[in-house]
Amino acid sequence: MSDEHRSSGELPPEEPSDGPQEPDAGERPQTPEKQGPTGRQRLAQALWPPRVTRAQLVVAVLLFVLGLALAIQVRSTSENSALRGARHEDLVRILDELDDRTTRLEDEKQELQSQRTELENSSDRAEEARKQTAEKQRQLGVLAGTVAAQGPGIEMTITDPRGTVEPDMLLDAVQELRAAGAEAIEVNEVRVVADTHFSPGSSSGDGVRVDGRRISRPYSFKVIGKPQDLEPALKIPGGVVQTLKEEQATVSVTREETVKVDALRSAKRPDYARSSSQ
Repeated sequence: MSDEHRSSGELPPEEPSDGPQEPDAGERPQTPEKQGPTGRQRLAQALWPPRVTRAQLVVAVLLFVLGLALAIQVRSTSENSALRGARHEDLVRILDELDDRTTRLEDEKQELQSQRTELENSSDRAEEARKQTAEKQRQLGVLAGTVAAQGPGIEMTITDPRGTVEPDMLLDAVQELRAAGAEAIEVNEVRVVADTHFSPGSSSGDGVRVDGRRISRPYSFKVIGKPQDLEPALKIPGGVVQTLKEEQATVSVTREETVKVDALRSAKRPDYARSSSQ
């Protein structure tokens, strides 16, 4: 150093160092700041895992049950819509048939009430009871097939050249006739009663058996009842006549003023049932 620098008290300027300068002991090295989550990450964190409250769970279950009920109802409605494509005239006829059935039931109810009134008011109740018992016996004999019957009704002939008519189709015809008010039925000279059953023949093309008795084609029905009720019941859309025609069978139904049902059944004592009256 020169004397000038010493006398003035100034320090000489520091010479630059070639090596890296070490930080002071009191200073910390600076680190990059951490960034917060992005908007997409915050949205994902808010949605998952889902936070479901009890009220939301109850509402979800109720909505599921309601949707299931609606689906079942729609399916049931679509399956039971056989009359959807029916004509207006057919629907009117079906309603008329239902009204006729209701009227018949009301008439039967009034008849029974009249019989009870006659018994209660008759001076000779024993004689009146015998008369009504005899009349009831004749009526039950017709239903049981133990006595012949005649009256207005219909005759139906089913021609089955291809042998496609099954026993259950004939049974459906009997059930439909009964529902329409048939009081006596005969099929190919076999009296149809409450326990009548239809079964296939012993071999293919062997016709049908009624109560074990073989009957051959064509199938002839004699039915006593109100013709105005019996014939429309067979011809309703989706009914007996339409089903048989789909099987390539020919069906003819004619109304008759007098139909004779004279095939008889022997009275059969029940094996187990006994009268419960004392």
